[in-house]
Amino acid sequence: MARYTGPVCRLCRAEQRKLYLKGDRCNSDKCPINKKKGAPGKDPKARITKRKEYGIQLREKQKLKRIYCMLEKQFRLFFHRATKMHGVTGDNLVVLLESRLDNVVYRMHFAASRNQARQIVLHGHIRVNGKKVNIPSYIVKPGDVVEVRERSKKLAIITDALGEIERSGTMPWINVDVDAVRGTFVSVPLRSEVTDLLDIKDQLIVELYSR
Repeated sequence: MARYTGPVCRLCRAEQRKLYLKGDRCNSDKCPINKKKGAPGKDPKARITKRKEYGIQLREKQKLKRIYCMLEKQFRLFFHRATKMHGVTGDNLVVLLESRLDNVVYRMHFAASRNQARQIVLHGHIRVNGKKVNIPSYIVKPGDVVEVRERSKKLAIITDALGEIERSGTMPWINVDVDAVRGTFVSVPLRSEVTDLLDIKDQLIVELYSR
């Protein structure tokens, strides 16, 4: 399965936004975006040219794609799926991305980052409604119960990640039983409820793929 294997902090600098690809490091003083200005590989004193319409749309798509740790082919498939749903395509796209199993595992704080959640799913540590699911792109439906398998509940990366619930809580469409290391995907989120993505302009992504 294809995946990005380069330095992830470079991606945050390219988008000039924290994408939270490295868990706790992103909230620490070690985060490079707090110390380095400008895109990677560029002289910060170099003249910045104004982006054209296509460039603005492309950067918006790249941000959302990188936040969810996806490559272009799979991201495009999700976009086409969103176009076939009722409602606003941009909203549908974000809802689909939020419903991915690797993202749900991250939102339930069973992992410190989406990349880590993807690995946990691939390695067979996750059960959905009592059955093992090792496909990160699996779409979780309302009412589905997502849990860590019994013998994996004491893994350090999982117990450490669960500590974040006390600090930041969970999203309104998710319930988590910390002691059982189990959560319920209560409902499909509204676009407005995904508050950490309110700065993403979905319509620009729709316009880019509609060219």
